Amino acid sequence: MSDSEKNTNKGFLGFIERVGNALPHPVIIFIILALAIIVISELAARFGAPVEYFNASEGDFVSVEAVSLMTGDGLAHIFNSAVDNFTGFAPLGTVLVAMLGVGVAEWSGLISSALKKLLRNVPTSLLTASVVFAGIISNIASDAGYVVVIPLGAIIFAGAGRHPIAGLAAAFAGVSAGFSANLIFGPTDALLVGITNEALTSGGIEYDVAVTANWYFMIVSTFVLTVVGALVTEKVVEPRLGEYDGNYKPNDDPITDIENKGMRNALIALLVFLGIMAILMVPENGALRALNDEGVMTLDNFLRNGLLFMILLLFAVPGYFYGKTTGKIQTSHDLVKGMSESMASMGGYLVLAFFAAQFINYFSYTNLGLILAVSGAEFLEAIGFVGLPLILAFIIVTAFINLFIGSASAKWAIMAPVFAPMLYEVNIAPEMTLMAYRIADSSTNIISPLMSYFAMILVFAKRYDEKSGLGTIISTMLSYSIAFLITWTLLLIIWFVLGLPLGPGAQITL
Repeated sequence: MSDSEKNTNKGFLGFIERVGNALPHPVIIFIILALAIIVISELAARFGAPVEYFNASEGDFVSVEAVSLMTGDGLAHIFNSAVDNFTGFAPLGTVLVAMLGVGVAEWSGLISSALKKLLRNVPTSLLTASVVFAGIISNIASDAGYVVVIPLGAIIFAGAGRHPIAGLAAAFAGVSAGFSANLIFGPTDALLVGITNEALTSGGIEYDVAVTANWYFMIVSTFVLTVVGALVTEKVVEPRLGEYDGNYKPNDDPITDIENKGMRNALIALLVFLGIMAILMVPENGALRALNDEGVMTLDNFLRNGLLFMILLLFAVPGYFYGKTTGKIQTSHDLVKGMSESMASMGGYLVLAFFAAQFINYFSYTNLGLILAVSGAEFLEAIGFVGLPLILAFIIVTAFINLFIGSASAKWAIMAPVFAPMLYEVNIAPEMTLMAYRIADSSTNIISPLMSYFAMILVFAKRYDEKSGLGTIISTMLSYSIAFLITWTLLLIIWFVLGLPLGPGAQITL
């Protein structure tokens, strides 16, 4: 047994990893979980009671009961929806489109050379924090951080002679567990604020929450979580993983003159491309802007739908010019070869994504996640807490529910009509309720197999360590999840005690 295996086998986290990795291949696990949902849905449909809640998105009360997959309609759904579940699986297009561009940049050698340059200029002491920070601020681009920052985190660590799984974990923690922190507000803020205002209106409360409701707290959270993520990586995760003894070997050759010239040309191409994008995005009447529901020209539609194609070009354009300069890309065949090789490496992900998509769809179709969320909300409403104890109980229950419903907006549409008015009545400002929700919603993303991108993280990890499995990911990420949840909650308690504004004009209490 190697030293790294001895390290990872120790303690509670080692137990989780051993149990998790002793399970069958992740594909088989998703098949077993899907079969379990089929059986549970039948039991819940036969013996469970319907639940009713006010859905803020629909503006009306909704009654929900478990739907069995063991009926004629349920079995028809299993067969008829299989292809649509796969092709409509949210991360599938995101990952494959982004990887086309990344593949060109990686195959041409641009990423390797650029990382060598980066590692020579970034102090070693700041490397971990830089990866976590990049992950956190990437959420302004919605899900792009999952397919760009996380794999780059692994490559950066490998290039620095550190364990690539630690780099992957640090980036994953920033991107996913730190999803509600940032230096600026974005589309997610607008979406959650809209649901909050609708929930308040449904409760007969005239109160308007602004998009900047949590801005001050988000800024401070960005730096606090960066420090926490870096400490967990260096003090917990890396010592557990030990020295890397896998097959991935970074290119340690010195940068040549032609590579420096290639990077210079790639940088020029990148700047030209960004200049063109700025012309399309920045002006008020820019081609990529569109009218929103309030009649304002915004980039919301582009950020939701067009950003991924921009990311493809963001990597492919400089990668192409680097390859042309160094001679790696001489004809169109070479360009396509770079893209094709990146797709070839995603074969395992496609298989895993197919069965993960079925499992997640079954969970949604049967309403089991909705029933769990509504039941959790009713439990919190019944315990009779007020003030800070109520906020803390709200965070804990939401963090648990988040393991089963990954969508922040879907979960908040269920919970907001209960908790926004309820906490308002005990003088807790809706801005505070929203921030508490976002802390819980983010912190446990990274340990839930139901999270859409979890299957992709497994595939990335196996690139560097074939032995890694579900247990490896969960045991590695659990430390971040606990640390982020505790630290972030303590920060909110401090904010509450000091009575600091969460954003411009956004108080904690009424």
